[in-house]
Amino acid sequence: MSAARRPADREHCVDKPAESGRVAEAAKLEPFQHSAALSLGVELELQLVNTHDYDLAPYSDEMLRLMAGHKLPGAVVPEMTSSMIEISTGVCQSTAQVQEELSAIRDALVKSADKLNIAVVGGGTHPYQQWHERRIYDKPRFRELSALYGYLSKQFTIFGQHVHVGCPDADSALLMLHRMSRYIPHFIALSASSPFVQGQDTQFDSARLNSVFAFPMSGRAPFTLRWSEFEHFFAKTTRTGVVRSMKDFYWDIRPKPEYGTIEIRVFDTPLTVRRAVALAAFVQCLAAWFLHDQPFVPEEDDYMVYTYNRFQACRFGLEAVYVEPTTGEHLPLREHILSTLDRLAVHARPLGATKQLQYLAEDVENATNDACWLRDRHARERLLAEVVRQAAHRFRSE
Repeated sequence: MSAARRPADREHCVDKPAESGRVAEAAKLEPFQHSAALSLGVELELQLVNTHDYDLAPYSDEMLRLMAGHKLPGAVVPEMTSSMIEISTGVCQSTAQVQEELSAIRDALVKSADKLNIAVVGGGTHPYQQWHERRIYDKPRFRELSALYGYLSKQFTIFGQHVHVGCPDADSALLMLHRMSRYIPHFIALSASSPFVQGQDTQFDSARLNSVFAFPMSGRAPFTLRWSEFEHFFAKTTRTGVVRSMKDFYWDIRPKPEYGTIEIRVFDTPLTVRRAVALAAFVQCLAAWFLHDQPFVPEEDDYMVYTYNRFQACRFGLEAVYVEPTTGEHLPLREHILSTLDRLAVHARPLGATKQLQYLAEDVENATNDACWLRDRHARERLLAEVVRQAAHRFRSE
């Protein structure tokens, strides 16, 4: 994210920008790069917690120093606040490669955390952290965002999984983006792992996304099916000075021209690498279906039910109602997920993703996701710190 105006590097004060009174120079959209169709990249934002009371712990600098000693695929980088860390794969051609790379990074993270007497945890929110206690990571971009967004920056101590999928060209990327948008509720319900916020059960399966929606450039991408139209939209937007790059858009799905991908951003971080890989497999199989069968042409009217479907999935998870965009039919989201997984089976086989889709289908049939697991552990233990301890154990030893 960049700011619409350039604040001073202070957490609680935004200076008047030097360019006030002048229209900001419009940024240029990067050319859409070539990437292998259906290639994958996965990012996971993870929690760092102490092993005393299992609250968040500001140890990202120490973790980054220790992780620098490991020769690993992908990358490990800081995030907005110092109790977060982000890991990412390289460009992967299969979900087996995603599994291999994420597992290797996970194992190194666990070893490094053990040396610091802390733990690494998945999940979309920490169940009881207090946002005002968080520290903004000392990086110019994060300081700028903190100055612009105020308390929202610390409330952005939330944890998501992002999945990139390679597209043959720019126009195909936009077509895939809008086709993929019909499945945003599916992604949310399958990945939901953030029922608790500041010690309370929010009654949402994914409360994390409520924090994302607070940012001004969140939501959905504009309905354009030609890259030339998207370039025109980007030029108009940047001329206003509201945004300066694609990073300023917090859309649920956004194109990433520098990588030749689209990036799905609505997943909560799962509690296990296994589930993260299965979610990436679901995205890859959907993309294969779109490319090979061209199953439907997206329309702007699809978005009439978009916000409702997204809310249902955040609130009720797998028990949500799904409104089919074309017909307006109301049906259980679980049924639509299962029928979609069944339809994708023919594409999963050549991609080596059959087991991952079967794993997701079993959980859907049992009406369980990570939010259910967290609530179940809380019902048993009656102590959120114990829930976090068990979640940390699950992440390291699945």
